[in-house]
Amino acid sequence: MSAAAIAASLMMGGYAAAADLSAAPAYKAPAPVAAVYNWTGFYVGGNAGYGWGNQDPLVLFSNRFDRAGFDITGGMIGGTFGGQIQQGYVVLGLEGDLDWANIKGSSVVTPSILGAGLGATLNTSSSITALGTVRARLGIAVNNVLLYATGGAAFVKSTASASTVAGVPCGTAGVLPDCAGSSWRPGIAAGLGVEYGFTPNWSVKAEYLYTKVVGTGVSTDDLNIVRGGVNYRF
Repeated sequence: MSAAAIAASLMMGGYAAAADLSAAPAYKAPAPVAAVYNWTGFYVGGNAGYGWGNQDPLVLFSNRFDRAGFDITGGMIGGTFGGQIQQGYVVLGLEGDLDWANIKGSSVVTPSILGAGLGATLNTSSSITALGTVRARLGIAVNNVLLYATGGAAFVKSTASASTVAGVPCGTAGVLPDCAGSSWRPGIAAGLGVEYGFTPNWSVKAEYLYTKVVGTGVSTDDLNIVRGGVNYRF
């Protein structure tokens, strides 16, 4: 074979190899998988908000008086702790909180027992000074947004005092033996909320809670709470 034929053969082989290479599919790296937000973990945080409702101060003096409630309003601030686990879209957890509060009101009250007046008119003031809850949370997670319902037990520290405006004075034995009181009272709390995770560990939330506090005798106090908070999850 002549040198010219050998050169032509090599050139044709090179063209064929180049054609094979151009026909082969180009390699592409797999697309990165988007990270899915994970709500599982223990967390601590802080919260602050506003409460309003109705409170009966006389129940803190004695369990024999008729219902005598009035409106209370004010703010609160405190801490939160909890833990939760996520399975698919469902998030189940347990949360507790303890808040200092200044939810208060005052009114002129005429005490009575079974509808019979005691011949006294009192200027009364009442306040909630602390509030704690222990609640279950059941939520639906849409990536880093969590919508949840919550419910459980509540514990409210209530205080009240009264001074005589007219009639039988406070401190009268058998009628108005005591015109001041303070007590932790149990109740229930339930509500709804939304939480947003803005980093893998940090989230902010807003929630509404309805709390019914059980007193003695005929007294039950109602409290509505709206509050926001920030949590750090471990």
